[in-house]
Parts: sequence; structure tokens; C-alpha cells
Amino acid sequence: MKKRTNMKKSFCNVFFLVAFCFILSHARKIKPEKPCKHLTVFYHDIIFNGTNTANATSAATANPTQLGNTNFGMLVVFDDPITKDRLLLSPPIARAQGFYFYDMKDTYNAWFAYTLIFNSTEHKGTINIMGADMMMEETRDLSVVGGTGDFFMARGVATFRTDTQQGTAYFRLQMDIKLYECY
Repeated sequence: MKKRTNMKKSFCNVFFLVAFCFILSHARKIKPEKPCKHLTVFYHDIIFNGTNTANATSAATANPTQLGNTNFGMLVVFDDPITKDRLLLSPPIARAQGFYFYDMKDTYNAWFAYTLIFNSTEHKGTINIMGADMMMEETRDLSVVGGTGDFFMARGVATFRTDTQQGTAYFRLQMDIKLYECY
């Protein structure tokens, strides 16, 4: 009886070792030093101030609370143009549609969730981005969590850098998007 139990254990160990080796050999190798796609684009946000209806690309849908002076609790919904260069009036290559909200009481910080929607001759599809934007940092990394079309099931990092800011009325971000999983 003891011999049979040992044979079962040995068989199970060999089975799991073979299964583990099979899974490892078929796992997709991700090389963080070399992205499979790389885009640098510019995100333009013009917040609605009550009088700029024709130009605004975003609007606060929930006002900030009285907890601190960092817009804590303010929710902003946006449909912002994405361009290849820094110029707001350049033809957009995509739209950024989603929201961000200010989520820290003692410093400026926002949490973003949005989709880049590409519909140009160069790219078709979407890239989904989400994460914390620590605005006081020079560069901030947000997660690329999926996509469609040319960016089907994309995974990677979108690095934000504030390119310019004009008070609370307008800001432009440089987005350096590196995709490490491309299908």
C-alpha cells in the first residue's frame, strides 16, 4: 500500500513538473526594454468656464468639496483632442473620452480613466488608459489596460508630462505611450 502511495505522489510530481514546463515554454515573452508599439501624442484639455461653450472640451460635473484647496472631489468629464504635435489647432489624430477626479486633499492629484479613440488613416481602434496622475511630479506613468483594432488587447505604459498649463482653463500633456503586448 505504501508503494502505491509513493507511486501516486511521484506521478503527480512528474505531471505538475511537465505541465509547469509546458506553460513556461508557451508563455509570451515580454521585453520591457523594447516596446512593440510606441506613440508620442499631445492631449489638449479646455475646461468649461461658463462662457466658452464653443471651445470647451471638458466640464466639471461634480464641484470640489471644501476639504482643502486642491479641488478635492471635483469630477471632470472630457472629450479632448489628441494631436501629433503641440498645436491645439492641428488636425486631431484621436479623441480622449473619459473622466478624471481630484482625489487628494493636501496636494493636486487626479485619477484618470479614459479611452483614446483613433479614427484616422494611420490608426483605427482604441487604447484604454487609467491610473493616478501625481501632478506635482515631472513625469507620471499610467497603465494601458487594453485596446481594440490596431491596439487589440494592448498592455503598456502611458507616461504623462505636463507640457503647458494656463491656470485652470487649459492644459496640454505630452503622452509617451509604450505598448509591450501587441497582437
